[in-house]
Amino acid sequence: MFGTESSLSMFLNTLTPKFYVALTGTSSLISGLILIFEWWYFRKYGTSFIEQVSVSHLRPLLGGVDNSSPTNSSTSNGDADSNRQSVSECKVWRNPLNLFRGAEYNRYTWVTGREPLTYYDMNLSAQDHQTFFTCDSDHLRPADAIMQKAWRERNPQARISAAHESLELEDCATASILLAEEEATTIVEAEKLFKQALKAGEGCFRRSQQLQHHGAQYEAQHRRDTNVLVYIKRRLAMCSRKLGRTREAVKMLRDLMKEFPLLSMFNIHENLLESLLELQNYADVQAVLAKYDDISLPKSATICYTAALLKARAVSDKFSPEAASRRGLSTAEMNAVEAIHRAVEFNPHVPKYLLEMKSLILPPEHILKRGDSEAIAYAFFHLQHWKRVEGALNLLHCTWEGTFRMIPYPLEKGHLFYPYPICTETADRELLPTVFHEVSVYPKKELPFFILFTAGLCSFTAMLALLTHQFPELMGVFAKAFLSTLFAPLNFIMEKVESILPSSLWHQLTRI
Repeated sequence: MFGTESSLSMFLNTLTPKFYVALTGTSSLISGLILIFEWWYFRKYGTSFIEQVSVSHLRPLLGGVDNSSPTNSSTSNGDADSNRQSVSECKVWRNPLNLFRGAEYNRYTWVTGREPLTYYDMNLSAQDHQTFFTCDSDHLRPADAIMQKAWRERNPQARISAAHESLELEDCATASILLAEEEATTIVEAEKLFKQALKAGEGCFRRSQQLQHHGAQYEAQHRRDTNVLVYIKRRLAMCSRKLGRTREAVKMLRDLMKEFPLLSMFNIHENLLESLLELQNYADVQAVLAKYDDISLPKSATICYTAALLKARAVSDKFSPEAASRRGLSTAEMNAVEAIHRAVEFNPHVPKYLLEMKSLILPPEHILKRGDSEAIAYAFFHLQHWKRVEGALNLLHCTWEGTFRMIPYPLEKGHLFYPYPICTETADRELLPTVFHEVSVYPKKELPFFILFTAGLCSFTAMLALLTHQFPELMGVFAKAFLSTLFAPLNFIMEKVESILPSSLWHQLTRI
């Protein structure tokens, strides 16, 4: 036993201050590298790497519960409805008010040198174009066959060249659409091309309408021609809106909704709401909301926040937080506040853009409902309407944060809507240009334990390395005292074991 103690004391006495400096410096470096990697991984993927590895790989080895086991089958079945709802809410939608690539997105690129659209967003648009503007019988008409290839082409110049080639053969509606979207550098040029496309599109629509019941092939052609005609008329209405002819745009949108009432998936009513708000025709806005703000229909930020704006408009010009705190909220004020809370619960990212607490960027061509992409698209077009209503932004500023006191946390369930989906951050990072835009995240992720732990460990070891370098003798004494104290329980246990075991047996064990 005395030999063990003497060897330990000799080992501690041979350690020089340089050893302690090297030890603490190396520990600080390693913990710092772990901290940097953990922080980078958390910023990119929203979770801790160490925690993910421990849960995914170490937990099963240590006998963790398998969620797919039969014992949990009832729980899984019980959550099926909410899971299906979460999947549907994570669906990416076409932005009803998306801008023109040539006349708006490309002009932004020419001025700033930045690309406002991501590859993922443009790839979704290419898939939309192939779905809505092509059909299996396109190979029968040379112009449509060329456009079928053009919609699949990634190079913009190749697409434009193919559209010109198609127009040389015949007056092709989809070719004019492509040129209006991508080649026209002004809205006036785009409108001219869309009018050209309308003439060709109406002719194709009338012919396919007469033949739609003659077989599946003709039915597919009619469906494609319907999509083309609806798209053209909608974009012509948007051109009128952008060129200041708002009443004309409203009439075109109303006529389009009457002509094709079953195509609600295109969300044409959102274009109509924005145009009516520009005209300050709030009675008609309320009529549109009464039809589309229905419990059975999917919601959107436009629906929820426009409903909140109309209710805020009734009280916002006289609203004062000081007066409201003294006398309480009136019935109209309570309705306005509840409407704001409802809107904020649906999409909590919008208020910061409306209140200009966060800078806006050009909206993407696709949005994720309840996500940051939808918030940008809504605020980009509707901020002016909130500013036009006196006191509306002040009421929003005073009340929107109160929503989060009503929502259960963690977000296992919602208050007025389904729980906020967890997939929005990942999808928004694909849809939005993260190079110059910081994606809004809700709920805010707390720093994982391992990041805090490695930060503390790095700071502690760095401080020890600095103190050891500055005061080597004193820190050496402290280190020896600490190690002696640390090994004291081990020495005590060894003494007890030596007193119990025979000396011959203990001698054999020490030799081993």
